[in-house]
Amino acid sequence: MKMSDRKKKILQIVVDEYINTAVPVSSKSIAEKHLTDVSSATVRNELASLEELGYLTQFHTSGGRVPSPQAYRFYIEELMEKGNLSDKDLDYIEKAFSDKSNDVEHLVKSVSRVISELTDYTSVGIGPNPDEERIRNIALLSCGDGRALLVIVTGTRILRDSFIDIPEGMTEEDLDNASRVIAKLFCGKALSEAKDVEEEVLSEFGQYRQVMHEVVDALKSYSRPRDEDVVLSGADKIFKHPEYEDIENVKNFLTVISSKDKLAEIIGDDNDEIQISVKIGSCDDKEVPEDCSVVTATYSAGGKNLGTYGVIGPIRMDYHKVITVLENVGKALEGIVGNKNKDKKDKKDE
Repeated sequence: MKMSDRKKKILQIVVDEYINTAVPVSSKSIAEKHLTDVSSATVRNELASLEELGYLTQFHTSGGRVPSPQAYRFYIEELMEKGNLSDKDLDYIEKAFSDKSNDVEHLVKSVSRVISELTDYTSVGIGPNPDEERIRNIALLSCGDGRALLVIVTGTRILRDSFIDIPEGMTEEDLDNASRVIAKLFCGKALSEAKDVEEEVLSEFGQYRQVMHEVVDALKSYSRPRDEDVVLSGADKIFKHPEYEDIENVKNFLTVISSKDKLAEIIGDDNDEIQISVKIGSCDDKEVPEDCSVVTATYSAGGKNLGTYGVIGPIRMDYHKVITVLENVGKALEGIVGNKNKDKKDKKDE
């Protein structure tokens, strides 16, 4: 059924009002404040029709209406107008990203913090997809006592927290030889390629086979988002919203943010083409509590994935503000990466 323009207008008013006030919206308030040329009775009939269509619900028969998840979805896709940030907010973003650091962890923390501050919701950030990182160098360093430290250098970080068990009888010279073989095999490959080394290839390495197996296992662990790759900012902001005066809603929210694996699953997305994604309650994602929404953005610039960032909050979320912030943060990151690439090119040309 095609929705009339008047129904659309009334639905937009209800959603905007409820987002701003957290108070159910009555036909009287709509007629008096927004549609002064339409009678309260006509508005009441339209509200009843929207309720029958599944867009509105009523806590009490004599009370006002509140939007359903279906209404928020329609609002985002059909009714919400494109927004702009204030000059103050834009200046804040620019200053926050003025640091020229190339460190991925620093970037993820900065972006997550900025999004939380500007939206006033809890935000989550996951760094660039580890699968895309290319191995620049890889080596085994003897630690004694039958163990070696695996050091992996990628384009964005140095990984040095994996220890490899060395087979009994393997000498320092053998370890150096194994390290050279490993470097020859993996240098220049992306983690996504390195983790898929076939069993037949490993079997060719004879006495180094056990070591190679452990190296491949370590690479597999690095190619997945780990706890330290997931950054949470503004967890306490959720308590500013009246929905979380309900202890059950608080429990649901804390259950999600206390598990970084669950957070990564909720905001992660394998499709880099999706820039803004909105999940409204459990109807869109069973991992999302039914009283929460998650809005995420996957950023890329200069051919590089810059990570996925999301906002977690009540279904009564200010989607207009959140999406506008995410879009503007993405533009700022594109500008920063573009300027860095230009600076590198200028230095080469000198």
